[in-house]
Amino acid sequence: MSILRDVHTGPVVIGFDGTPASELAVREAGALFAPRAALVVFVWEAGRSFEEATLPEQAVEAPGTVDLGNAFAVERAASDEAMQVADQGVALAREAGLEASALAVPHDTTVADTLLRLARESDAPAVVVGAHARHRLTKLSPSRTLADLLHAAPCPILVCVAPKAGS
Repeated sequence: MSILRDVHTGPVVIGFDGTPASELAVREAGALFAPRAALVVFVWEAGRSFEEATLPEQAVEAPGTVDLGNAFAVERAASDEAMQVADQGVALAREAGLEASALAVPHDTTVADTLLRLARESDAPAVVVGAHARHRLTKLSPSRTLADLLHAAPCPILVCVAPKAGS
């Protein structure tokens, strides 16, 4: 058994958003960590409908926007949809041999901060995320989320890069 598995006792934290890159991340996590426990996390932005309902400039510019009366229903639907995405990731993780559970989390600050907080709280041995292949000129600089993960990680970060379409 590797040191990585002995030092941290919690589940592997897998960032999942339903994209091919995140699906690859789940499969790779399974190949490396199965049958370990995994926490498949979809981080979503809560409160958008309340912002839309309470910002007067948006109401003037975009007739038919969400009003405060149905903002709760819109938020609930967004929460339910976020959980469905996380559940899709769990199904893939279980197929990959992981003992997975789902978590849909509204982020307080950034996606990276949310994943790092969960990794610390759960004593994760690793955080696994997918990255999209980008144009060759932008490959040298990681996305802001990835840069933040790498900068402040309490554990190893596994980044799985999905090939560009047609590659």
